[in-house]
Amino acid sequence: MISHSLPLKAETQGYWLIVNQQRLYWPEAQHGLHFSSMAELVPFFGEPEQSGTLGEFEGQPVYYWVVNDHRDDEENWQNPRQLLRYGDAVFELAARAVQVALFMQTHRFCGQCGSAMHLVSWELAALCHRCGHRCYPRIAPCVLVAVVKGEQLLLARSSRHKAGFFSILAGFVESAETLEQAALREVKEEVGLDIDQLEYVGSQPWPFPHSLMTGFIARYAGGEIRCQPNEIEEAHWFDVTKLPEVPPAQTLSGQMIERVKQRIAGNKKAT
Repeated sequence: MISHSLPLKAETQGYWLIVNQQRLYWPEAQHGLHFSSMAELVPFFGEPEQSGTLGEFEGQPVYYWVVNDHRDDEENWQNPRQLLRYGDAVFELAARAVQVALFMQTHRFCGQCGSAMHLVSWELAALCHRCGHRCYPRIAPCVLVAVVKGEQLLLARSSRHKAGFFSILAGFVESAETLEQAALREVKEEVGLDIDQLEYVGSQPWPFPHSLMTGFIARYAGGEIRCQPNEIEEAHWFDVTKLPEVPPAQTLSGQMIERVKQRIAGNKKAT
């Protein structure tokens, strides 16, 4: 359970995630979550602007510690994506830390009347005492869609990605839209294809800055590839045995690609 503004003491011990400008303190020599007392951290980072608990790791409490001042040791600060290699548990705690820090930073003033916001003590929320406006951490749901045609998988390259790197399709869910409707719309908009037989795979928090990725495998149902201008540079059907560079297995998109590969391989053996 997330809590905030705790009266931490110098002797408070646990794992610590230090957040600065959506990055985490994680030097190259650090190979896991840092366990120490609060007293050991203050000389290096000063008193935290915000702090609280994020949950537990290996039976010990995990705390976040927000510092917003400029840091000179840029090489020691990593974005959460770089922590995927330490496993789901560490990555999810890292994602939670940067998202909570972002919420604190972006809700200092009321978006309705401009007055100062105050953190609610019994839940993670900010409240305006003047007009009663209450805010919670924002989560932006996003759909990932792996489109399969026979023994081929559709992969696309975004205009934001380097040449040669491909992934499955992705897009944000719009207001008053279900996840399934978003999947159908995004595939149609981005590559001009129709899909059906959507199968939900799973989800993954994605703190860039506050997304929740939700994955579907779908069957190709018709149409010709027509890439959306200014969004998709290229898209192709790939044989699953001859894939280009794709996202790593630690990401939900990478896991979905691997699942499609295994499923197609299994279908071949069955026949």
